[in-house]
Amino acid sequence: MAIPTNIKTLLSGNVVEWARIEFKETWNAEASLKTICAFANDIDNWGGGYIVIGVKEQDGRPSFPLQGVPPEKIDAYQKDLLNKCKLIQPEYLPIVEVVDYEGKKFIVIWAPGGNSRPYSSPKSFAKDSKERVHYIRKMASTIAPSEAEKRDLYNLANNIPFDDRVNHEADITDLNITLIQQYLKEIGSSLYQESMTMEFTDLCKSMNIVNTLPEYTKPKNVGLMFFNLEPERFFPCAQIDVVEFPDDTGDQIREKIFRGPIHHQLRDALQYIQNSVLQERVVKTDGVAEADRFFNYPYAAVEEALCNAVYHKGYDEREPIEVRVEQDRIIIVSHPGADRSITQEGLREYRAYSRRYRNRRIGEFLKEMHLTEGRNTGFRKICNALRLNGSPEPLFETDDERTYFATTIYIHPGFVPKRNTQIPIEGENDGVNDGVPEGVFEGLSKREIDILAAIRKNPKDSAEKIGKAVGVSKSTVERAQKKLKELSLIRRDGSDKTGRWIVRD
Repeated sequence: MAIPTNIKTLLSGNVVEWARIEFKETWNAEASLKTICAFANDIDNWGGGYIVIGVKEQDGRPSFPLQGVPPEKIDAYQKDLLNKCKLIQPEYLPIVEVVDYEGKKFIVIWAPGGNSRPYSSPKSFAKDSKERVHYIRKMASTIAPSEAEKRDLYNLANNIPFDDRVNHEADITDLNITLIQQYLKEIGSSLYQESMTMEFTDLCKSMNIVNTLPEYTKPKNVGLMFFNLEPERFFPCAQIDVVEFPDDTGDQIREKIFRGPIHHQLRDALQYIQNSVLQERVVKTDGVAEADRFFNYPYAAVEEALCNAVYHKGYDEREPIEVRVEQDRIIIVSHPGADRSITQEGLREYRAYSRRYRNRRIGEFLKEMHLTEGRNTGFRKICNALRLNGSPEPLFETDDERTYFATTIYIHPGFVPKRNTQIPIEGENDGVNDGVPEGVFEGLSKREIDILAAIRKNPKDSAEKIGKAVGVSKSTVERAQKKLKELSLIRRDGSDKTGRWIVRD
């Protein structure tokens, strides 16, 4: 049975993180069994990991030139591996493949997160040793868990991630062989050639997209998300809505809905945004040989933000991913919100270190296709792309109840539309800009000005009440309030519950 990636990818470390790979110069039964057990427990929902035998390790990286495994030892290593894995409880067997690379042979062991966690293995192979340990993986080390981590393991046993659950409403025939083969060919998996001749059920088991009960073979949710032509049949609102607002009135909108396998809809939505929304501008400065080139929104930032939304969306919630293209910003909203280990302060300071991933299996597939990297790199990539383009810093938001997560990418200053904000004439003053110098609303949308007016009229009203008065959602009001505070147009007096807003005079 083949692994779902290739040894060249593993040796590069560009797709699978180094912390998920161990390199062994030779077969070490005791140490390797502990690592297999740790990958199977997958306490951080990384998706398990790999052991590559025949590669010398130096500081967690492969040492070149590669050594390989002597051909005469391969059979003995595999037999011992099978016997030792029988010591893991409950029963667990990794997937093992012998591969040829650069004229040498290697043994690659794939140990995905198991369905019957927690797993334990012997602490020692000594005859008088009966102690068993639920080994876990932390960073690049295999360790015995603390008491708190043991509790986490048992909690995980009762909380299999949604994307890794069996879908009892579907059948294995709902998985499309053409989509599977396209994916395997794209990532360069050795399974691609085998898929031409092997049984379809065995192929799906090799990719871990179905369960392993021979009498009741059903697809897992992740398989249906990637390898079914209409995943919305099983996951309503598993789609990306791109909504464009050409002006501030909201009377005219352009809506484009992307459905299908989630990696297809992601790529199609990105292509649409690149063709219809993104623009480049070239500014020539007198006396300077090289012109300034910049985009209204850098593609790399939009791509990373949307990939993260697809990665972290809750597919058990009937809410689409929404990309709102307004005149001066792009807002990407997904549901639910960030993990509670990510604080509001961390979001403001662009520090997000989630302890666990919502969709570990989705992440595996996206990383194989180089659509995302994982390991909390999203914020950094977005900020770097914006900085290189000369764009303002982004805004990351979630609410206290963690019902949504929004990423706002602001337009480059060179594309900011010149607004003709009218000052009400005498006798028609709406109360918004009494005593405020002309031009203070430069950069505000009509909706934000309406929200400011509602705050001035009822400064004690909650965001929900203001939203009802203006005709927008609570989250839209909260985003507007945040911007108005940053512009020093409003400030809060008192607590969130009993205080009130004070509008700048």
